[in-house]
Amino acid sequence: MKDRILNILKENDKAYTAFELKDILGINTTEEMENMLKVLGELESDLTIYHTNKDKYMAFEYSHLKKGKISVSEKGFGFVLMEDEEDIHVDKDHLNGAVDGDLVIVEITNKNTGAKKEGRVLRIASRNYGPIVGEFLYNDGNPTIKVNDRKFKQKIVLTKESTKNAVDGHVVVASVIKELDRNTVLAEITNIIGHKNDVGVDVEAIVYKHMFSPKFPDEVLEELDDIPDVVRPEDKVGRKDLTGEVIFTIDGDDTKDIDDAISIKKLDNGNYELGVHIADVSYYVKPGTKLYEEAYERGTSVYLVDRVIPMLPHKLSNGICSLNPKVERLAQSCVMEIDGKGNVVSHDIFESVIKSRIQMTYKKVNKWLDENVVEEGYEPFTKDLSLMKELADILRQNRESRGAIDFDTDEAKIIADETGKPIDVVLRERASGEKMIEDFMIAANETVASHIFYMELPFVYRVHGTPKEEKINDFLDFISSLGYKVTGKINPSYPSSIQHVLDQLKDKKEYKILSSLMLRAMQKAVYQTDNIGHFGLASKIYTHFTSPIRRFPDTTVHRLLRTYLYENDQSKKTVDYFKEYLPVLTEHASLKERDAIDCEREVEDMKMAEYMMDHVGEEFTGMISGVTSFGMFVELPNMIEGLVHISDIKGDYYNYDEKSMSLIGQRSKRRYRIGDEVTVICKSASKEESFIDFEISSESSEENEGETKEEEKTKKVG
Repeated sequence: MKDRILNILKENDKAYTAFELKDILGINTTEEMENMLKVLGELESDLTIYHTNKDKYMAFEYSHLKKGKISVSEKGFGFVLMEDEEDIHVDKDHLNGAVDGDLVIVEITNKNTGAKKEGRVLRIASRNYGPIVGEFLYNDGNPTIKVNDRKFKQKIVLTKESTKNAVDGHVVVASVIKELDRNTVLAEITNIIGHKNDVGVDVEAIVYKHMFSPKFPDEVLEELDDIPDVVRPEDKVGRKDLTGEVIFTIDGDDTKDIDDAISIKKLDNGNYELGVHIADVSYYVKPGTKLYEEAYERGTSVYLVDRVIPMLPHKLSNGICSLNPKVERLAQSCVMEIDGKGNVVSHDIFESVIKSRIQMTYKKVNKWLDENVVEEGYEPFTKDLSLMKELADILRQNRESRGAIDFDTDEAKIIADETGKPIDVVLRERASGEKMIEDFMIAANETVASHIFYMELPFVYRVHGTPKEEKINDFLDFISSLGYKVTGKINPSYPSSIQHVLDQLKDKKEYKILSSLMLRAMQKAVYQTDNIGHFGLASKIYTHFTSPIRRFPDTTVHRLLRTYLYENDQSKKTVDYFKEYLPVLTEHASLKERDAIDCEREVEDMKMAEYMMDHVGEEFTGMISGVTSFGMFVELPNMIEGLVHISDIKGDYYNYDEKSMSLIGQRSKRRYRIGDEVTVICKSASKEESFIDFEISSESSEENEGETKEEEKTKKVG
């Protein structure tokens, strides 16, 4: 009955009373009616449907409400974290009793794209107690925890038997046993991370908070004894020997887990033969082992400022599975014949043995590709690199011609010293070498996905859905409010239309901000078994095949290739098993990917705030990246972002104008809006609370005179 009710509500964008649903379902007995009401209650409880004030039921997605986990700041306001759209700001007066981590139902109170969306909490759907991480101490002789996350307001009572001999100053992980009352929880310590002054404990505390662990269970480590350190003769049986081919890797300077290697040839017919050779992790990480279960649970490696929390133990990730130079390694190879227009005209996917000739770095490869400078040791490979660049340009042009979107967003790189202290924040380089490897990996991912798709077998796809039309229209309305008119017909169903918009904004000073806002209007890419294509790449069929050391879905793709192709097992029993198993796996993998992203961002926010603590009082030039009723966010050229609270804009009283999404001085009519360049002073920063506060400098305030009506006339783009 649950599925029937959902089908009715989701097929029709309208609300029904219980009696209307009864008639549609053809319910005639009291027993069936009671069962229907019970199911409606369950669906309402898990927020699948919404029960309106008029006693009607509708699919939650069609209601005017949103649901999500709320993150409450130390200052009292919060953000409801949304999966596929802009997070929603909630003023402290509109929290309705919600605390950090609660799953809430929220109503949007403003709907314009340019500003941070704002709303109010209508109901707390559920309390969500994850791991509690903080400093152990005794308070009046009673053990408790001073939680690192200052947003956690409840008092913690610990059972004395669970303290694990912790002493004052230890940073510990605890789990909630039960809620004693609204302000108090009973908890028990599950792990001691280390002393608060120990190097790296600050980062590990965040890692544990997001339910990752830098340590592997003993039973997993014990299984490593059965895994060899070198490729044995019996491991090579049935594999194609490619050790005589010119194959090499290109990675970052500090990369130790090397997933992919490449090779290139120019064929007699003028086509290119591109080989993408990926570490065969699935040969060593097998179902039924503790190693497999742990990799599944982690789902992904987590890349932090000064360390990696690996999906696999170092013996595999940096050892036998890593395509290190001058040693034999097992791989799965996708060798593609590609014509001069970038079309894959034939391909072969097979198990192989390779031996990388050299471990190249992007920095040194870019010296050759972009500056024609040959680094020592790279002399024998310059011809191959130039041919690869030639092919990469063709592949990229092919992808652009079909409408793939290039958001061209910047990414910050935090440089830390040996103690983990951030000493600089710079933009991560994305030059010819990085783009070339990206082009090759996309080609391999599409080729592998297409091969299995046309065999009509259960598979893991990387999908990116079509954006919702109203979000794109909101974005277009927003840029129009900035004075930019986009020419040409825009159809959000086609990625080429989105790229068309971005191309017309490319030369604008605030392009990076606008591109980021457009990206937020997109859906998030996820893993699933139903292939709907990848909108951003304009790819009809796509998967993740190229990073099995750090992503469990890729490891699973390798397992499926081995089962279907190399072992030729396409039996009904096998197909039925994967039909049932893969949807669960893809949902879990998508969740762990989001957890890892949240963990990485929280560490970055902490380290950026720590970096700015040494720059309090200094002046910076930045660009307004967001405007709200409580102030504006300013982003510096290195991607550090801070808040200018409305009370810190001196010399006038500023009002928020929702229509133009700007702050306007009541007396002076001075205006601040997204894209404006401003000079700010770092007022304060806190590593513990991960916040950076800016204030507008007096010099910037004087320069930012209000625009006249004539100056606000629409500027045509192009």
